[in-house]
Amino acid sequence: MPNSASLGARSGPAGGVPRHLGWTLTLLALAQVLYSLDLNIVFVALPAIGEDLGFPGQTQQLVVSAYVVFAGGFLLFGGRAADLLGRRRMFVLAVSLYALSSLAGGLAPSRGIIIAARAVQGIAGALLLPSTLALINTLFEEGPRRNRALAVWSGAGASGLTLGALLGGVLTEHFGWPSVFYVNVPLGGLIALCALFVIPRDPARTARRTFDLPGSLTVTGGSTLLVFALVEGPERGWGDGLVAGAFLLAAVLLALFAVIEKRSGDPLMPFRLFANRNLTVGMLVTFLYMATFGVLPYFLTVLLQSVHGYSALGTGLGFLIPSLAIAAGTQLGERFAGKKGTRTTLVTGFVTGVIGTVVLAFGFDADAGYGLLVPGLVVSGVGQGIVWTAMWIAASTGTAPQEQGVANGVASTALNLGNAIGLAVFTVIAGIGTEGKVGEALRSATADGEFLVVLLTAAGMVVGLLVTLLLRRQPAPAAAPVPDGEEHLAPR
Repeated sequence: MPNSASLGARSGPAGGVPRHLGWTLTLLALAQVLYSLDLNIVFVALPAIGEDLGFPGQTQQLVVSAYVVFAGGFLLFGGRAADLLGRRRMFVLAVSLYALSSLAGGLAPSRGIIIAARAVQGIAGALLLPSTLALINTLFEEGPRRNRALAVWSGAGASGLTLGALLGGVLTEHFGWPSVFYVNVPLGGLIALCALFVIPRDPARTARRTFDLPGSLTVTGGSTLLVFALVEGPERGWGDGLVAGAFLLAAVLLALFAVIEKRSGDPLMPFRLFANRNLTVGMLVTFLYMATFGVLPYFLTVLLQSVHGYSALGTGLGFLIPSLAIAAGTQLGERFAGKKGTRTTLVTGFVTGVIGTVVLAFGFDADAGYGLLVPGLVVSGVGQGIVWTAMWIAASTGTAPQEQGVANGVASTALNLGNAIGLAVFTVIAGIGTEGKVGEALRSATADGEFLVVLLTAAGMVVGLLVTLLLRRQPAPAAAPVPDGEEHLAPR
């Protein structure tokens, strides 16, 4: 991975961005570690949380669902807040809220408290992701420097997934499930404190802009209800009154949001942004990415724990290889984008992902060992990392600096909806044929269902490949010039 200091060389306007942004990028990368750490660390601890707090059966999933629902619902709001209230302000607020809600989660004495803490943590995540991306996309100019910064940020996220899986197993087995929440507290507090000294101050607002409160309320409410229905549908049943009501109300609120935005003089989400083909394709790719690549860790966890009987620690170790492969792919994505352009990089990533995921499917067998999974995990992971870096490069290209927050909020919302819809659809497919079975028959049926699902995710990646072709061909970017006296900072 390139040294983060090599990415900080930039000459900004007088009184604006500091010349060296290496420490800023390091801090933003740490925030991504914090964000991604939580995706796996809590998941591995779910059985212990359920046993201690009395979550019966499948209701343990509420600990995950509460986070997903509120993170998905507030992402667009978080992007707008970053643009209007200041990216550094929202970043500090989000990280602080993340740390405090993690502390509440670790101290939770009951199911209600831990679900509420996870909901607040989801809101904090929804404020954190757009503000972090907006800071990268405004502090680093479009082109090779921004691409390198996004690669470092992406690699940090992959590292967080690895650490989350490993720490989740180690901490749960040796210190109990509350420790998986406590680990976020000192890290979040340190990041928030350092941000006040390292991240450049938000520029003074020169134009009066409104927050578009009606638009914020309708899109946040509609998005939250939509994600809730998608997450709870497989558990409660699609005909359940609460699920059906959530879908209906979400449709009403989102339709109302579209009307409000069309008539607003200063809309929350200007529809003209979608005239930027890079953002539109980037948004579609982020959706398909999480509906395909993004659901694989869930089914891998089920395979390792429910089919092969791995412990929490063993499952965490099982994630080490794919996480390292993803991290390597993120760095390849930046290099390919710099030499071949974003379109070719995305095509390369999807093709690699399709091949690797098809190979991976043959490891989803009740009688297969972990070794049969390894080749597919490596190749699919590299493809996943390439696409991850390139899709954020695409989504950030061509958008004005003052609208980077909301643009990243749009792409991040598509990311979250892709995950929710992908899991909702694929968990139903994976469960076909498992009803009424126990013991060895259940193990075999679970593995067979997951084999089909993994092949279907590969088919979804082919759709992502076709969407990528909508991007215009671009000449390979020229290398960024190195300012005088900064040759020692150039990446080697």
